[in-house]
Order: sequence, then C-alpha cells, then structure tokens
Amino acid sequence: MKENVIISLADSNYYELLSELIDSIKQFNQSENTAICVLDAGLTDEQRELLKNKVDEIKKAEWDIEVPQSKVKGKEWLKSQVSRAFLPKYFPNYKRYLWIDCDAWVQDWSSIELYFKACENGKLGITQTMTPGYRILSNVSWLFGKLAIIKSQNFKHAIKSKIDINKARKLAFAPHINIGVFSLEKDSKCWQEWQKNLKATLSHGQIFGSEQLAINICVYIDNVDVEFLPHNCNWLASNMLPKFNEEKNIFVEPFLPNQKIGIMHLASGIKINNKDMRNDKSLEIELHTLNKTKISKSLRFITN
Repeated sequence: MKENVIISLADSNYYELLSELIDSIKQFNQSENTAICVLDAGLTDEQRELLKNKVDEIKKAEWDIEVPQSKVKGKEWLKSQVSRAFLPKYFPNYKRYLWIDCDAWVQDWSSIELYFKACENGKLGITQTMTPGYRILSNVSWLFGKLAIIKSQNFKHAIKSKIDINKARKLAFAPHINIGVFSLEKDSKCWQEWQKNLKATLSHGQIFGSEQLAINICVYIDNVDVEFLPHNCNWLASNMLPKFNEEKNIFVEPFLPNQKIGIMHLASGIKINNKDMRNDKSLEIELHTLNKTKISKSLRFITN
C-alpha cells in the first residue's frame, strides 16, 4: 500500500496543465511508490477517462464548507479554494499528502522528497513567497513626512474577511505563504486549524485566496508547527523568471549558486502580448542562460 500521495485539482480548461503535471511526476522512477490522485472540479467525461489510466483515484470536488451560490455559480474551479483543506476526507488511505497546483510541474524529484520529509511529526511543509529578487507583496503610499500607508496582501485579505484587526496587523508584515504546494500528514492538527480559519475567512471574504489567508493565520497567529522549504521547491515564475542551464537542459534559480528548480509554478500566469502561457504552450519567453546568452523558452513541462 502506498503511503505517500500527490494530489491536484482541475476543471476542463486546466486539463492540459494537469496532464503535464502528472507526466512530469511519472517521468521519475521514484513515482512508482507514490500515489497520484485528482480532484475533479469540472472535467469532461472524456478527460476523466483519459486520466483513469494515469492516476490512482479521481474524486469529485465538493463545497466542503457552505458558501453562497451567488458567489460560486458557474465557477466550479473555486472548489480548489476549499477542498484542499479536506484532502484526508477525499483520499483517506494515505499517510502523507502533497498538494501541487495543476499549473505547476516537477523538474527535480528531490523537492518531492523534501516535502514528504518536511511534514513528518505533524508539521506543515510549505514555502514563503520571499527570496532574493522576488517582487515585494507590500505597497507603500507616502502621505507626508514620515507617515505612510502600507498595504500587504495578507493584511488586505484579512480586512476584507473581517479578521480581528490585531490579527490582521500581525499578518501585515509576515512573509506571505503560497498554498500552491504544501505537505501534511493525515493526523496533523493543522488540518483542523486550517478548516476552522477557512470557515471564518469564507464567511465574510471572497472565495479566491481564502484558503491561503487561512493557512497564513495558522502559521502566524495559531503557531502551527511548520517546516519552511527552499524556494526552488515552489518557484513562482511570475515573481521572478529562472535562468536556463543549456548544458544540463534545466531551469535554475537566477542567483548563485543557481540551484536546480524542483517545482516550477506558473501561478498568476506568464503573460506575453496579453496571452497567458498557461493557456498557450507555444508561447516562449526570453531567459538568461548561465553562459550569459539569451534563449527563448516555454516554462511549461515538455517531455524530453
């Protein structure tokens, strides 16, 4: 029986990305000992049939916390903002859970191993969205003199969700946590804390981003046990483009020592002439190489 599982979610529009994520996982021999499961948030019957030959289980995603129909009608994909906090309910037969957004893909299996190691003893394995060169997520508006209005993603979402002002202020300068890739053991207490906070954020705030705010509250307010992993385990390409190592044919971090990127994440999209690379695999973007030249590459997974 497989103890480790990798889970993702998609609707019909993101099926191609989901399929690439799965292929990127299965390129490694080590994946034979890891289950792959999918939450269906609006796949077609044909897509589900194709996936059955590639994954261990497929389950229909549900609204695990009740939300107003006016907020979700025609937006089944938003179930990802709720259902990922309930993974052991959908797939109860595993010990360790690794979630990867379907707009991400795996380049180095060592990142997978790190996530499963990180979540031991009930810890949350995750990355922060801060590393040298990343775009800052706080905006400063200077009023006059030394007075300024400082806005952060965490603070903005917390206020919209009517989170206690003291908690919101504490979140304001906390390094933001991206929930697109994370790991937890089945019996971790973090699941219950996350679900509690998610219910609170959903009751007043918007659905999109609610689960990310909830996990930030878990870490910075509730002080759940957490193991922060290197940023190459969840490289947010929209925050900073990677470099390319032509000799090894791999994407690497742009700063020394140019570590190999383990999981490439296209969250927020890579936009070229108002087109999103997540929707068009033919799009390429100019990258710097380690040989100090430039090359045009897609950041999507491409089978060697």
